Amino acid sequence: MERILVIDDEVRIQEVVQVCLETLGNWVVITASAGKEGLVKAELEQPDAILLDVSLPDIDGLTIFQQLQTNAATRHIPVILLTAKVQTSDRQQFDQIAVAGVIAKPFDALTLPEQVRSFLQGWMGHG
Repeated sequence: MERILVIDDEVRIQEVVQVCLETLGNWVVITASAGKEGLVKAELEQPDAILLDVSLPDIDGLTIFQQLQTNAATRHIPVILLTAKVQTSDRQQFDQIAVAGVIAKPFDALTLPEQVRSFLQGWMGHG
């Protein structure tokens, strides 16, 4: 079974994502509520993918993404950003980094597993 790490400080979002991905997507979901916790869990758990909130209280998501990329133990894990920032300038910034995809908040819970799966299939093609 595929495992995904969800790093988001909003418990409600964690719960919605977990329920959707587990019941509709057959994923095993691991959660982290802060950036540092997420970095530790990514290294220890070695998930198949990471769903990362851009706005976190301790370290912002883009910094976490850079730290994941510079760590040989986590560099290979595809990252999908979860963000309420959908301005053109934000999108351009996201396009410049090697993320598997960007999902805008609020997202459609019912289509979330399909979105995640399609981003990951596209990402595997780049690898």
